[in-house]
Amino acid sequence: MKGTQVILGHHDGRPAAARMVDGILDDLLIDGADDRPPLGTVFRAVCDRPVKGQGGMFLRLGDGLTGWHRNAKGMAPGQVLLVQVTGHAEAGKAVPVTDRVLFKSRYCIVTPGAPGVNVARSLADDEERDRLLEIAHETLPERGDHGIILRTACEGVDAATLAEDLAQTWALADQVLSDWGDGPERLIDGPDAHLLAWRDWQADDVSEDWEQAADQIEALRVPDVPLGVATAYIETTRALIAVDVNTPEGGAGGLKANLALARELPRQLRLRGLGGQIVLDLAPMPKKERRIFESALRQAFKTDVVETSLIGWTPLGHFELTRRRERRPLEELL
Repeated sequence: MKGTQVILGHHDGRPAAARMVDGILDDLLIDGADDRPPLGTVFRAVCDRPVKGQGGMFLRLGDGLTGWHRNAKGMAPGQVLLVQVTGHAEAGKAVPVTDRVLFKSRYCIVTPGAPGVNVARSLADDEERDRLLEIAHETLPERGDHGIILRTACEGVDAATLAEDLAQTWALADQVLSDWGDGPERLIDGPDAHLLAWRDWQADDVSEDWEQAADQIEALRVPDVPLGVATAYIETTRALIAVDVNTPEGGAGGLKANLALARELPRQLRLRGLGGQIVLDLAPMPKKERRIFESALRQAFKTDVVETSLIGWTPLGHFELTRRRERRPLEELL
């Protein structure tokens, strides 16, 4: 079907959600089979020990989990603080966390310690912005040191629905911030696949027919990625993600194949849940065409939801990227 469709289902009994754009699988969420905390989980943590030379701090999170805060400035062993999970951790490794805790709903984000009411920049209509700000000020007249951001999804939402969402999200934040316990404890679980899809995906249609996405999900089990003019192979090692582009065409065909990869790579990494260091072994092309490829790659990642940095070229002619590990690898989940 044309347009954007969200499909809610289950994989091996675990919540799963797929987003289809014009019939093509564009994003995929599947809950893990273990109790590793998902993105957004909030803990009351206790600082354990700093790591000299790295500037970070290990924290005790409770549930037998260890957290890793990359910036320990101002922290001391034994200090109690609220932290939120920011990324995926491999089994047995410390969970990446931040002390900049946010409370996110479909329509708003509560920002503790950052006062003010703000509207998403993507909402450009002045009348709509003023309407949303008025609703926020009327719903939450007393905000203290905390602030709120009105998300893009607010556009056109009726006042009663928006006010209810604002009030509920604010109440949750207030409840957590008022929990003055002194030991490590999990306070809020991060959203499951269904809740995350409802919160972050806008769609023209919602379905529970999981079979619509099943075949395209199965295709992600293999490393092969057809690109029309070429084939890419995405393979994981312990150290990095290797992406190899093969094409039967020479000369100008190399650039054509590499541009096809640039357009497809963000979607493939998103669906496969891959992050960390990524090395592209591209099809042969003249050095003068590298700028064209870089521009296409940068444009392709501009709208991707996972933070990705383009590092540059290696002496061997490979291109390197780094990508935040926000998701668990699909290989684990399937």
